[in-house]
Amino acid sequence: MLFGSRIQVIDWYRARWEIELFFLILKEGCRVERLQLGDKDRLEAALAIYMVIAWRINRLMRLGRTMSELDAGLVFEPDEWRAAFILNKKRVPQKMPTLNEVLRLIAQRGGFLARKGDGEPGAKTLWLGLQEIALFVQGARYARELSEAGTCV
Repeated sequence: MLFGSRIQVIDWYRARWEIELFFLILKEGCRVERLQLGDKDRLEAALAIYMVIAWRINRLMRLGRTMSELDAGLVFEPDEWRAAFILNKKRVPQKMPTLNEVLRLIAQRGGFLARKGDGEPGAKTLWLGLQEIALFVQGARYARELSEAGTCV
């Protein structure tokens, strides 16, 4: 029994880095410590949303490193992965790009240089890039709505 408990402690310790990274994204990427919400219910609601965002960023980074050949459409909406190409002045492909291809483009918007020896993007370049992608997608959707309504900007 003693041997089994040691393995469990080692597994917990190995999970520590993932937990540290999650909270780094939550604190620095989502800036939850800067929230000035005086009401407990508002703070809990904001934390619930930001925790999902932090989880998504961390998960995207891990998937990009372990399952890079997945179709990007499994984790990104079409507007999101297309925005990554458009913002990087790359031709939008006709076929579905890979997850790694899209993640590297998103991370480039966040400062990732994508040089040969740079390895894979980290959480910070992804969260910064995803902010740009989100703003671009929001603007594109609004412009599409105006166009469909026949309204000028």
